[in-house]
Amino acid sequence: MRIHITGAAGSGTSTLGKALAAQLGARFQEGDDLFWLPSDPPYQTTRPVEERRTLLLAQFQRSPQLVVSGSVNAWGAEVEDAFDGIVFLYVDTALRLARLRERELRLYGKADPEFLEWAAQYDAGPPEGRSLARQRAWLAARKCPVLCLEGDLSTQQRLEQVGRWMEGIVCRENGHAGATRAGGD
Repeated sequence: MRIHITGAAGSGTSTLGKALAAQLGARFQEGDDLFWLPSDPPYQTTRPVEERRTLLLAQFQRSPQLVVSGSVNAWGAEVEDAFDGIVFLYVDTALRLARLRERELRLYGKADPEFLEWAAQYDAGPPEGRSLARQRAWLAARKCPVLCLEGDLSTQQRLEQVGRWMEGIVCRENGHAGATRAGGD
């Protein structure tokens, strides 16, 4: 099963993705590791879309059980519609920014004000990158089930909700009656 965990920066996509992959015995792929070219300092140059698509498609070939966190929006339908399910995380802007600031300090010893300013614009829509409106439109166009989890839930609470939702996906794929799409936009 291929699951994509997406949402705004600081919403917990990596945390949930790693935990879900561990629970499922699946491989975990951080989308940013494919989106950005390696650099020091990190996150300076984006990888061309064709390269990141090729890298992720290779992951799909190697790992039938895969959890991908981040965003694959505009990577091409071959990737975007290759998931069995998508989990969308939404949390309040103030909480996301606090998490991002803490993470930046822990990893780099300082928080990049430009990055935090970009992340703060998610709900209203920054000029480039992820925004709530763009993600909701992208989610609405997907062919697989979408589960939307909103609010400051613990990782365990999220895992429990995703587990129940995934049971419905498996039931539907196996042709069992009564399976329904959970969540969604």
